[in-house]
Amino acid sequence: QVQLVESGGGLVQAGASLRLSCTASGRTFSSYTMGWFRQAPGKERAYVGTISRSGGTAAYADSVKGRFTISRDNAKNTVYLQMNSLKPEDTAVYYCAATRRWTMRKDDYDYWGQGTQVTISS
Repeated sequence: QVQLVESGGGLVQAGASLRLSCTASGRTFSSYTMGWFRQAPGKERAYVGTISRSGGTAAYADSVKGRFTISRDNAKNTVYLQMNSLKPEDTAVYYCAATRRWTMRKDDYDYWGQGTQVTISS
């Protein structure tokens, strides 16, 4: 069992930056691929990005590529989502998730955090 807790959300203006954190319980964090997803009001949960177990490989949705960066610190059981040049359309609840596969499909993720709200004003 893995428990995930996100933090770092908030309200910022367009063009600003935010860094989200997701801390996992347990001693097997490094065995999980970690993903970030987001859900805007009235929309389905959408893929944001994925980072490999070692942190050596990351992948991103086209909508955030070049603006968002995922990293992880396995010693701290934490994965990060650095978000730069934020836009109003980035407004959503952001979730981290864990899986033992390399995948971008939300249905393949086994554990989810509770989410953190990110709101971008224009």
